[in-house]
Amino acid sequence: MTKPSRGERIRYVFDNFMARGTIALILGLFVVAAIGVILITLVVAVLYPTPDTKLSDLLWNSMMRTLDPGTMGGDSGPFGFLVGMLAITLFGIFIISALIGIINTGLEGKLADLRKGRSRVVESGHTVILGWSQEIFTVVSELVVANANVKRSTIVILADRDKGDMDDEIHARLPDTGRTTIVCRSGDPMDIDDLEIARLQTSRSIVILSPENDDPDADVIKTMLAVTNHPRRRPEPYHIVGELRDAANMDVARLVGGAEAQLILSGDLISRIVAQTCRQTGLSIVYTELLDFDGDEIYFASIPELVGTTFGDALLAFEDSALIGLRPADAGPRLNPPMETIIAPGDHLIAISEDDDTVRLATATAPVDEAAIRTTARTELAPERTLVLGWNRRAPTIIRELDGYVAGGSAVTVVADIPGVEAAIDMLRSTLANQTVQFERADTTSRSVLESLDVGAFDHIVVLCYSDSLETQRADSRTIITLLHLRDIEERDGLDISIVSEMLDLRNRALAEVTHADDFIVSARLVSLLMAQVAENAQLNAVFADLFDVAGSEIYLRPAGEYVEPGVEVSFATIVASARRRNEVAIGVRTQAASAGADNGHGVRINPPKSTRVTLGARDAVIVLAE
Repeated sequence: MTKPSRGERIRYVFDNFMARGTIALILGLFVVAAIGVILITLVVAVLYPTPDTKLSDLLWNSMMRTLDPGTMGGDSGPFGFLVGMLAITLFGIFIISALIGIINTGLEGKLADLRKGRSRVVESGHTVILGWSQEIFTVVSELVVANANVKRSTIVILADRDKGDMDDEIHARLPDTGRTTIVCRSGDPMDIDDLEIARLQTSRSIVILSPENDDPDADVIKTMLAVTNHPRRRPEPYHIVGELRDAANMDVARLVGGAEAQLILSGDLISRIVAQTCRQTGLSIVYTELLDFDGDEIYFASIPELVGTTFGDALLAFEDSALIGLRPADAGPRLNPPMETIIAPGDHLIAISEDDDTVRLATATAPVDEAAIRTTARTELAPERTLVLGWNRRAPTIIRELDGYVAGGSAVTVVADIPGVEAAIDMLRSTLANQTVQFERADTTSRSVLESLDVGAFDHIVVLCYSDSLETQRADSRTIITLLHLRDIEERDGLDISIVSEMLDLRNRALAEVTHADDFIVSARLVSLLMAQVAENAQLNAVFADLFDVAGSEIYLRPAGEYVEPGVEVSFATIVASARRRNEVAIGVRTQAASAGADNGHGVRINPPKSTRVTLGARDAVIVLAE
């Protein structure tokens, strides 16, 4: 192999120098300018010396000519001297032009780098969101509301997307973020080096979103692994909130995240909510009220004055808060414990309240109207018939969850028009104790199919979206078409059908409202709300896991006539006292007359003041936490 020539070596050194960036180019240009000015000045000084001009003055004047070409207009002297000054001026024009070009290129490159979002943030006490999906808008909006009273808060988003696109989408969907600053950065959340950009070491909480791809759980686990095993991680534990789709991945995720991670299984969560809501219309609205940061939320509070008091007596000790459970000093949360449970030192109360500082004792106990309390026996459950229209990966879990609530002898009919449902139902049948399952393959958007099903004979109808086989908008469109047909059949035949529908995009809910479905489960929104809640308080994950589980206490909407006399005005404290006798906790009411209006929460009112006077009819409901 031949050795490189001198010219090749010079070009190689020059190329390396040019690749060093703007500062190196400016320094190099300065050296070239200095050498050129000095050489020309020395030539002029030697060939055309002037006794009145010192070399230092000549050198200074030459340098000024490189910066201001107009300076040579006043020159006088020998022709050779003028030619030398002209050469310096032309050389200066070249140098200044090159300098302007280098600076302009450098600035454009720097602006391009800033647009790429690769600079490291310098925040502390901020919330970091890793990844990007449609859930991000709800998570960010809820965190903005949660931090409304904070003087200055920051949310840093790190995702493998263009920073400009992220900024534009956030601004379009969330134009007003109040006191919260949203900072977007481009980077791979699974890359250890890119995680440095988000400055996890000083963060308050880290939210890992489930990406919209074929294997989202793998990406969530890898991201969690990059966070927890980062070589420059902080010694204190992180507060990580992660979303998983498949329960089979929960064990490995717990191994990776350990005690630092609060994991939310979104598929099971939505399945449980659908199963509970299809039997109790309005329940999804109750959950939404508890999950979002508007209105009342769940808080933990220590009230030393109640130590030694029973849980049942403490229920009426608050005017503006609804006590729902206890968190013992040495155990996890207990929702709706036995009424005779004694509040011990170190116990924290779990309450629904407007804010954490509003969980305080009442100055006066609200009156209880004993004469209006009813203690009628609750009717035994009868077998129920449920119609499931549509299918997705959550359907088997919904049917299994429903099996834990219904009486023996109940039946489920599934109608869907996608392959693979028969095999899934065959596997499902052996896991059910109280229900039988039948399947019919048909188009759920067909009017003739729906009319042949005798929909009026079913107690509950669940319309599921085809989220596994169709993209979001097409899946929601098919759901809306099915709902329109069902409501038209109901009006034509004078039926009273209870319908619960699953939607994917919150924006489509407004369109679906014309179908007058009893409940809409917007799956992505509910998961996002829960993630935002847990990001603010990790202890809430265990509370909501208990609420959504078929075991233990759940939220029910029960006939008001089981608690108080219909048509009689009573205080809400009376309803709380009546529920207490059944070992239940009353947390609100739902009035049927206002159920169609979205402006007033579809008739749902959570945590009214105990002294509030209400008149409930036979069709109204009391919202309770009960076994």
